[in-house]
Amino acid sequence: MTTREIFHFVMIKPTHYDDDGYPIQWLRSVIPSNTLASVNGLMLDSAERQALGPNVEIRGHTYDETNTRIRPERIIRDIRASGGKALIGFVGVQTNQFPRAVDLAQPFLKAGLPVCIGGFHIAGCHAMLKELPPEIVAAGEMGISFFAGEAEEQRLDEVLRDAYAGKLKPIYHYMNDLPEMSGQPLPYLEASAVKRTYNDITSLDLGRGCPYQCSFCTIINVQGRKSRFRSADDLEAIVRKNAAQGINKFFVTDDDLARNKNWKELFGRLHELRDKGFPVKLTIQVDTQCHKIPGFIEAACKAGAERVFLGLENINPDNLIVANKRQNKITEYRAMMQQWREYGCILLAGYILGFPGDTPEKILHDIEIIKRELPLDILEFFQLTPLPGSADHKAAVENGVWMDADPNKYDLMHRVTHHPVMTDEEWDKVYLDAWDAYYTTDHIETIAKRSASQKRKGINVNEIYEFYGFWKIEGIHPLEGGVLRKKFRRDRRPSMPLESPFVFYPRYWTETAVKLARWGWAFWKASRMQKRFYTDPKRFEYTDTAMTPTMPEEYENLALYNETSGGQDAVRRSNVLKVSREKAKAAAEAAPPDLKTAV
Repeated sequence: MTTREIFHFVMIKPTHYDDDGYPIQWLRSVIPSNTLASVNGLMLDSAERQALGPNVEIRGHTYDETNTRIRPERIIRDIRASGGKALIGFVGVQTNQFPRAVDLAQPFLKAGLPVCIGGFHIAGCHAMLKELPPEIVAAGEMGISFFAGEAEEQRLDEVLRDAYAGKLKPIYHYMNDLPEMSGQPLPYLEASAVKRTYNDITSLDLGRGCPYQCSFCTIINVQGRKSRFRSADDLEAIVRKNAAQGINKFFVTDDDLARNKNWKELFGRLHELRDKGFPVKLTIQVDTQCHKIPGFIEAACKAGAERVFLGLENINPDNLIVANKRQNKITEYRAMMQQWREYGCILLAGYILGFPGDTPEKILHDIEIIKRELPLDILEFFQLTPLPGSADHKAAVENGVWMDADPNKYDLMHRVTHHPVMTDEEWDKVYLDAWDAYYTTDHIETIAKRSASQKRKGINVNEIYEFYGFWKIEGIHPLEGGVLRKKFRRDRRPSMPLESPFVFYPRYWTETAVKLARWGWAFWKASRMQKRFYTDPKRFEYTDTAMTPTMPEEYENLALYNETSGGQDAVRRSNVLKVSREKAKAAAEAAPPDLKTAV
């Protein structure tokens, strides 16, 4: 009997370094990696089809560094022990994760194992730049191969075959030939990997590509502006496969699920599955025009949508125009959010700081308007960042604009360029101030009151403190958060000195103890607040401006439309005031003569 040879495909989703040079890593991470799930699904398909021949067994190994320590020496030892060959693949690598990926790659290269890096940084730079940035050039000179594009339609087979033959190409370029998604191998992670995420959530994508042209976005240049979709049968297979291992929570990573032309069929299939006993729960992302699609919000909620991320970005129309995000109409924000809240959905929104017209005063002023007039639960702040792969980055490169040379800082939390109005210090400070301005105790209480007054329960106060705590306690953007921060002394960034154990460990243990105490205090306050508002017999009587539907004649009284630059123009463009005044005029003309005189 012939013994089958073993080929290991090691898939690593790297994290990135914090400001002290330590990988951001947790006992349990918050956001699952859909790229890791997608590539693993493709690997399982290659293995089933025996892509390397009947005498070669393909074994996959998945590692998400946000919740798993990567020990290259141990991985190398295990590969050697099996006597097989291997490919080390760094998947879904974003710009801020690229330095970490290269650092992790070097021990594998020294051991003679082929390494390939794929993800948005590689794809974005190949899509938009005439010359590759120095960090990619340097990595290529080390012997690292690159994959630009998507690996469906059995493209992964080519990489595996070349690695098996010891002939990995410098670049696998598929940016000009994006695959269709329907019927392709499905994203999948084993339960052992999913359970390393907070709340046991996994991920899936139902579509790729986006029709819009936001200048700060990389998706349109990496995944294309032509949308491609999975089928309802694909979706059902994903749900059933995960249900078999006890997983029913999904983060749908589509940048804008509302632009999926098959949403009725997809949501309908999920609704059917829920009726059959599959308790599907979804976190989805949509645009601010989704409520104008008849039936979309109701269908999404029946399908299991509980958390909805909104591409708000800003409430100043002038800033939205600068970003080429013309699809956002601030006159629609309130109605859209109020519709989601009717179904008890938790609303999260991203907000970008650093548009050309921003000043510290304007930013903080606009945040106060959001607090009063928009019924949001969670607001997360991002620095306007020229990410490689975006039109903003391309323009900056071509115009010789200064940008920070360290890719690790391109995490949307660090300032990496200069602002035309604010000084560097002002921009840095207002980013910190923005978090504190939104998450005041008073406003958290307001959010809690709004939630408690809903017919369908909304957000738990613990979730608000948890989200803010990642920033305030851990010093980490909430999207990079997790449970119990882990640090390892020898994993520090090679460009920074290795700390003495007598310095590192006492500080780490002390930091951990202090953070746990602060977390305990935050959750104690949140629990008391939750109990106070949800046991209040008058809780359903609460209302405020943000919760009140806007009548046309009230547009003139809302700061959202009158105290932001461009707000009044937005209202005029919507013709709301025109309609309001025409109605008032018609009503006056129809009134009795004596009433007309009084008017």
